Amino acid sequence: MASSAEVVAPSNEEETTDTPAAQKRVERLRKFRELHFKRNEARKLNHQEVAEEDKRLKLPSNWEAKKARLEYELLVDQKKKECAEQGEDYDRVKLLEISAEDAERWERKKKKKNPDPGFSGYAEAQLRQYQRLTKQIKPDMDNYERQREECGEDFHPTSNSLIHGTHVPSKESIDRMVDDVEKQIEKRAKYSRRRAYNDDADIDYINERNAKFNKKAERFYGKYTAEIKQNLERGTAV
Repeated sequence: MASSAEVVAPSNEEETTDTPAAQKRVERLRKFRELHFKRNEARKLNHQEVAEEDKRLKLPSNWEAKKARLEYELLVDQKKKECAEQGEDYDRVKLLEISAEDAERWERKKKKKNPDPGFSGYAEAQLRQYQRLTKQIKPDMDNYERQREECGEDFHPTSNSLIHGTHVPSKESIDRMVDDVEKQIEKRAKYSRRRAYNDDADIDYINERNAKFNKKAERFYGKYTAEIKQNLERGTAV
């Protein structure tokens, strides 16, 4: 006959799963595992961000602009291919997609693109004038093709070519050059150069460095030495 203790007493398994203390313990273990998983996930993401930041720091300073430019060029190439497949003109399609606000903004940017930096040197001024004059030149393609047919292989001369000095410019080309030179002369006549010194002022210096020193001395001590200077000029100084 089995003892009554064996029948009434609950098993250890039932005690570990059914009691409130055991349930709290299981809940704490579950939360602990979740926190441990979240900590590992945060550590992994943090490591990835540190690696990405290190890569960005090692890249050139203008990398973002270059990347944006390359992405834009890829989009443009893709759009050109699509237009070519559909038999459409890319420039026309692009203009149709531009809004009035964007066009006005680009026009303002274009005007600010070539500001006048002022005079910085004769070489820079000459280069700037050359670029301005060459932008105004409109090539005559008809005359170009005619000369190309007349000259034949000598159109692109080599060391053995005798074409040098045989070209005679047309009357229209000479008139265009004369008009351009006259405009340059007229514009140069309106330009007034600011002189670095006054021609009527007294010359009391021997070089530019001495002139600057005299100006500083006059600015600080001029009111104290005005009488002495006048006496020296009149010859009445003691």
